[in-house]
Amino acid sequence: MIFRPFFDFDHGCAAYLFGCGGLGACAVVDAREDEIDAYIAFALAKGMRITHVIDTHVHADHRSGGPALAERVSASYCLHRSAAVSRPFTPLDDGQEIVLGNTRVRVLHTPGHTPESIVLLVTDLRRGPEPWFAITGDTLFSGAVGRPDLPGEARANASRLFASLHEKLLDLPDALEVYPAHFGGSACGASLSGKPSSTIGFEKRFNPALSLSREAFIDAITTASSKPAGFEAIVAFNRGIATG
Repeated sequence: MIFRPFFDFDHGCAAYLFGCGGLGACAVVDAREDEIDAYIAFALAKGMRITHVIDTHVHADHRSGGPALAERVSASYCLHRSAAVSRPFTPLDDGQEIVLGNTRVRVLHTPGHTPESIVLLVTDLRRGPEPWFAITGDTLFSGAVGRPDLPGEARANASRLFASLHEKLLDLPDALEVYPAHFGGSACGASLSGKPSSTIGFEKRFNPALSLSREAFIDAITTASSKPAGFEAIVAFNRGIATG
């Protein structure tokens, strides 16, 4: 497998490119609008074709480069089926598998941060049959979890997030690597670590939100905090409502 993170340390954002070098096919996850050329250049340098462009959710802190990247390279632009956007996309469902040669991607629907949030479990069959890492979007961070208030209905979303974490993620192997969409410097969660990756086992032991009861979890993560700068305009752009 070829795996390349793209970390924006100024804004605490992360995108990922990975795929099968033998087949020459790869996916880009949580692309940023200002990094499209970098993804294309890296894929070309590795002799790979970008076949899938996936957003783990409708982002609220930066303009997604997903639709534009997919159009430029003739790839599928993918979101969970429930995403409320006004542009065409390839719908993903819970449990679905995306095949990129020896690289396999299993979709987990993890609502809570947003209704359409997903986590991607990535396996390299040349390494073994078990998942190697998870791209967790804004569901699970290093040291924190995603905020539930941006779509509204903060307490209901926090309850959904608790279920997604405890029913979908925390039973995964402790050694599974975790690569979130954000780290320290982002406004998409509170108390994010400056370290951009982790493991399930480390988060289970040290992430304070994961040891709380459901009610305590809801109370803790629904504390009001400022929204990302330009929140409304960014969400409108990413939903395809505004293109300017």
